[in-house]
Amino acid sequence: MQTWLDKIVEYIIQYGVSLVAAIIIFIVGKVVVRFISSIVEKLMVKAKVEKTLASFIKNIVYFGLMVFIVIAALNKLGVQTTSLIAIIGAAGLAIGLALQGSLANFAAGIILIIFKPFKVGDFIEAGGTIGTVEEIQIFNTILNYIDNRKIIIPNSKITGDNISNFSAIKKRRVDLVFGISYNDNIKMAKEALEKVISSDSRVLKDPKPVIAVSELGDSSVNLVCRPWVIPQDYWAVYFDTLENVKLELEKNGITIPFPQSDVHLYKEK
Repeated sequence: MQTWLDKIVEYIIQYGVSLVAAIIIFIVGKVVVRFISSIVEKLMVKAKVEKTLASFIKNIVYFGLMVFIVIAALNKLGVQTTSLIAIIGAAGLAIGLALQGSLANFAAGIILIIFKPFKVGDFIEAGGTIGTVEEIQIFNTILNYIDNRKIIIPNSKITGDNISNFSAIKKRRVDLVFGISYNDNIKMAKEALEKVISSDSRVLKDPKPVIAVSELGDSSVNLVCRPWVIPQDYWAVYFDTLENVKLELEKNGITIPFPQSDVHLYKEK
């Protein structure tokens, strides 16, 4: 009986000390890791890194360091961690191969957050669609389409193509073309366009709007009308100018001709 008691005491002393040491390593390590990850987040926020990215990297640092703490605690208990590390590495490789697309979206999300080609509220064309940026996530970007549809675009699709940011510069040019008949007075038509543009308070004075003959077409003389506006007024000015120019041209007796062509018939002798 005494022999058994001696063995129990021996095991308790041998493994109890290791168990206590492992618990101490885990608890102290967890506190240190939490402190380090918080410092990393604060430094990134201070460096004006996007809050979403700072929080995400904080979590990566936390869980990455915690893996080492757990391995250290298990090693103190006498567990062979070499094979465990190999298993973790193999699992990480398998997961990485299975999530190639997601990892590409993740990398693209970090690029978007760091380099900021656009921000929330910008009106952009990217990933084959157009809309207002509602949210920039790590894996996806959410756009609000013109008709109020929510469109979710994978970040890798955005960074892999051209990005047009219509809100980055605080001025946008409205490009319109109006065709008049060859029999109409060009000077009178230009004056009609200038009247419509000058009467619209949303049109910017600088840069000066351009009204000029752009083409002698097959069935019309084409005039370009290019006023400048702030991005928020673009579509309103676009639609209103189309309507008001049509009315003003009609008022001055100027016609917008239909496409037409002359057909010559020859009789064979």
